[in-house]
Amino acid sequence: TPNRLEVPAGKRFKLLMRNDGAGPEEFESANPRMEKVLGPGTSSFRVVQPLKPGTYRIFGDFHPTTAECLIIAK
Repeated sequence: TPNRLEVPAGKRFKLLMRNDGAGPEEFESANPRMEKVLGPGTSSFRVVQPLKPGTYRIFGDFHPTTAECLIIAK
């Protein structure tokens, strides 16, 4: 939450992830390249390097339809 984030293009940012589910979840993305496994009720973060303008998808590998976020770099 939220499932859509707007970030400034060309600047690093910190992405906070939290798993509110009852089981593990693996958050991943092909671009920016990331994989992060979180146990139930845990949270973590990832510093994302500067992105070019565009839309990027991060999804939960175990629940791709409910654990999804679009990052829009402008």
